[in-house]
Amino acid sequence: MAEAAGHKWGQFVGEYCESAIEPQLQAFADKHGLFLDKKGPRPARSGKKLRWVDTFGNGHDLDYVLERGGTPEKIGTPIAFIESAWRRYTKHSKNKAQEIQGAILPIAEKHRFSAPLLRRVLAGDYTPNALAQLRSTGFKVLYLTYDSIVEAFATVGIDARYDEATPDKDHEAKMLKWASVSATGQTGVWKKLMELNQRGLEEFMLHLERAIVRQINAIRVIPLHGSAKDCVSVASAIAYVEKYDEAAPTGPLVKYEVTIRYDNGDKIEGQFQDRATTIEFLTAYQSGNWTPAAKDLEADVE
Repeated sequence: MAEAAGHKWGQFVGEYCESAIEPQLQAFADKHGLFLDKKGPRPARSGKKLRWVDTFGNGHDLDYVLERGGTPEKIGTPIAFIESAWRRYTKHSKNKAQEIQGAILPIAEKHRFSAPLLRRVLAGDYTPNALAQLRSTGFKVLYLTYDSIVEAFATVGIDARYDEATPDKDHEAKMLKWASVSATGQTGVWKKLMELNQRGLEEFMLHLERAIVRQINAIRVIPLHGSAKDCVSVASAIAYVEKYDEAAPTGPLVKYEVTIRYDNGDKIEGQFQDRATTIEFLTAYQSGNWTPAAKDLEADVE
């Protein structure tokens, strides 16, 4: 069955907007000596999909990942997971926000010791509730509004607006018009889109840069001692705490709790059962950035 013209135009606009952030990310990666992974072939992984594995062993296709220490042949430490999405109608926006959370948060949890950034580029129509939902779970969002997209395409004489009632012939005309636009003109659409969303773009990139150049300003280590007490009821637990002698000998080591705080407000917490693993964890941060052992990354990318 032939693809409907309306779907084809909408898909094109979505893909164009979703890739709009790529030049900015590549320039950022070059500036800070990072590797930007994206869809396409890479010797370090199989296939063309950019897919990372979460804490449950499930693979998720991503749009961009910024890595420290990565090369075409070597997977680096993930420091930012960046997803993009286009939605023409607000009725789909909350579902998309939930889909993003479900895919990215388990991956971020797996790599919590490197405190990866969660970034989202949204284009089209999204409700304030959908945006708030993502931001409440730690995502920084760059929102390219539908009106700014329409205005950007208008610079080359294309009316990018459409809805469910737009005739196929109108969509076909838009595609033909775009095909006739020069390379310079097509680049101009991207520049105009970035210009119209300049404030949001600058804030998005500023937060990204602050996280990349962050410095450790405090490390707290708490050795926890004592023996666990299993209680059969809340009342017995309360009674145990009330009678517990806080001045008594500490007892055997239970675990170490480590909290690393950065000057940009980020925080990384870990719990370790012995001295050796605690020292191994802290040693990885001596240069100011988490550097996992190679074995920790082997199963993370499909």
